[in-house]
Amino acid sequence: MIPPPAHAGLPPQVDGKPLPSLAPMLDRVMPGVVNVSTVTEIALDAHPLLRDPFFRRFFGLPGQQQEQESHSLGSGVIVDAKRGIVVTNHHVVQDADQIHVTLHDGRRLDARLIGSDTETDIAVLQVDGKDLTAVPLADSDALRVGDFVVAIGSPFGLAQTVTSGIVSALGRTGLGIEGYESFIQTDASINPGNSGGPLVNLRGELVGINTAILAPGGGNVGIGFAIPTNMARSVVDQILEHGSVRRGLFGAAAQDLTPDLSAALGVDVPRGAIISSVEPGSAAERSGLRPGDIVTAVDGRGIGSAAELRNRIGLVRAGEHVKLELLRDGKRRTVRGEVADPFADFVQGETLDPVLEGALIGEMKHDINGRSRLLVAVGPVRPGSAAWQSGLREGDVLLRANRTGIDGLRELRSALSRVGGLYSLEVLRNGEVLVLARR
Repeated sequence: MIPPPAHAGLPPQVDGKPLPSLAPMLDRVMPGVVNVSTVTEIALDAHPLLRDPFFRRFFGLPGQQQEQESHSLGSGVIVDAKRGIVVTNHHVVQDADQIHVTLHDGRRLDARLIGSDTETDIAVLQVDGKDLTAVPLADSDALRVGDFVVAIGSPFGLAQTVTSGIVSALGRTGLGIEGYESFIQTDASINPGNSGGPLVNLRGELVGINTAILAPGGGNVGIGFAIPTNMARSVVDQILEHGSVRRGLFGAAAQDLTPDLSAALGVDVPRGAIISSVEPGSAAERSGLRPGDIVTAVDGRGIGSAAELRNRIGLVRAGEHVKLELLRDGKRRTVRGEVADPFADFVQGETLDPVLEGALIGEMKHDINGRSRLLVAVGPVRPGSAAWQSGLREGDVLLRANRTGIDGLRELRSALSRVGGLYSLEVLRNGEVLVLARR
């Protein structure tokens, strides 16, 4: 008779005490972690002329371009169960035509993109579902190097995978991954597909959004990065309120105050940011900030580098005030200023044409070959709006409307009025000219 198989494993108790386990915490957190899948339609016609509907009609080409679908996978975390708010990475849902969220219990829901921010790589989705579970947010500023953390996500499509590690470093900058960087570094395994998933502490509280890995060989080497919850919270709040991030302008440049530079200047501040320049007429100049000032704190929170200064001010909403503590001529001072709104003079797109509904449109000056030219620029574009559906994105520069060159809003209005509306736009995006036709 063959004996029954032996069951090897750790005993439930040692010396009368239960063994530590992450299972109870994960039982609470896992229902708030989701798989994010996207479908993106990619036009097969590569040449820009083939995107021009007039060119296609002239040569008798089919009106619709041939397309193929691209699929991608990532992760996300529910932060508001009542409203169905899911946070993930911008790069997970970038340019997606369809977004689906799969819950821990297997339910698959359609998701709507509320808004995203390329500078911090944060995107906010909304799903319509019952009995959702949210992951509570922690104060990421309270994290310390050596704290235990757990990463949850769908690496390589393997849903609800858990890895553990510690906080390896805080405030990582200069990686060139995002515009605003202050990463949590961890050795918890983060692999492709983990992007957008949660990094939690041992209490099951969200401390970061997993976003990237340092992988020279293409796999995990124990160096992963997460966006701190406090940074993500600020971005999410703005997206929920405006549909985008209304990042303000302050108008000051800074460099790191190193110990050597501090000794050369004869100051007793070992770390901080020294102001290198202040733009005339800027919010920084109006606040009284001067070149040579050493900024040591922003809104009562100490800073140790120029990158930290940029991050703190960059996350302040346009129109809000900021308090800078600084050292000037050996004396400690405090200056206060209002962060300027870069889109204060922009107009609502629907006042120009219904196709531009949901976008802010305004003028900006740009020097070309030593000559100043007035350009028409696109500000924040609300996802799902008419402008978004037409293909407009924040940062686009409008070159031609209805095949007529435009320099400024007056010429744009003129080009629209001559034919009773907008049917074609040529825009400059990342150095490439695109033709957007009215749908």
